[in-house]
Formats: sequence, structure tokens, C-alpha cells
Amino acid sequence: MKRRVFDEANVHPAIREKIGSYGSASIDEVEAAIRAHAVVVVGMSQNPFPGRARKLLAQRGIEHHYIGYGSYLSQWRVRLPLKMWTGWPTFPMIFVKGVLIGGFRDLERLLASGEFEALLTAT
Repeated sequence: MKRRVFDEANVHPAIREKIGSYGSASIDEVEAAIRAHAVVVVGMSQNPFPGRARKLLAQRGIEHHYIGYGSYLSQWRVRLPLKMWTGWPTFPMIFVKGVLIGGFRDLERLLASGEFEALLTAT
């Protein structure tokens, strides 16, 4: 299934730069972390699932890099571009070797099936 994205041909040229640069700082930070670390967890405080993901990774002895962006009421403008960029609607966002695997429940499923280890050891 292909993710639906609004066709750029239908965006007025005068606003394309604004759309293209919106939230670039947070996206740049996450992209840099993905390049530098095999496992990256992007989350926020007050949401229990990023913490659960980090705890599960730690229990399995899996090193990971964490980036936290505010709480439910703060830094939502920083988090929104990440959701738009990935298409993933919730936190955490978990990346393994540059691949977005989803959130906490997806992490649990991949660990249980052994697929997480395969992703981690893939070149």
C-alpha cells in the first residue's frame, strides 16, 4: 500500500518553500540520529509508550539513542513535522537501521518474532 500524499503539482509555487522547510530542524536532528545509531527512539514525556519501548530495549541489552520532544502540551509544533515526514501518527517512533518499524506494540511484535534481530543485523 502506498501512502497518500497531496500532489505537489497542486501546491501553489509561492508556498512550496514554506511547506518544504516546515519543521526541518527536528527532521534534520532525527535523520542525523538515524545515520549515527542503529536504533533510535523518538518520543515525548507523559506518554508512557516511549518509556516502555526504551525499557524493553534496555532489558534486551539493545543499545539505542533517545530523542525526546516535550510533552503533550509542549513542543507539539516540533513533533508535528515528524509525523508529517514519516506518516506515523503516534509516539514513539522507532527506527532500526534507518527503517521506521512503528511504535511500542510494533517493537514488541518484532522482538517476539525474531524479526527485530534480523533487522538489526542486516547490512
